[in-house]
Amino acid sequence: MKRMLVVEDDYLSQETLKRIFRDEFEIDICESVEIFHEKFSNIKYDIIIMDISLRGKLTGLDLTRGLKSSEFHSNIPILCLTAHSFRNDKKNALDAGVDLFVVKPVEVNQLRSYVSELIESFSKSTDS
Repeated sequence: MKRMLVVEDDYLSQETLKRIFRDEFEIDICESVEIFHEKFSNIKYDIIIMDISLRGKLTGLDLTRGLKSSEFHSNIPILCLTAHSFRNDKKNALDAGVDLFVVKPVEVNQLRSYVSELIESFSKSTDS
């Protein structure tokens, strides 16, 4: 089974994402930067759903920059799922290295499609 990491500090969003993807993924939840570092160092994920706002001193964009600058982690697709909807938020997220920027709320089937397409596009790029 594929593995998904959800980096999200809102409990309702965590539970919603678990319900949406539970049949397709083993899902780990990180609600803070500290928990992210504990989980991420030990497990290889197929996709990360990252919020911008997190508990702790760093943001989801800070974590994304670190991942995308790492040779080992740069090939993991990151979908930024956030309530931050200003044009500058999208630009900042894409500049940080997110692979897809999606504003909450998003229709469930559309979110599933985004996740599938991202994983597929990254698996094709690593196969070549």
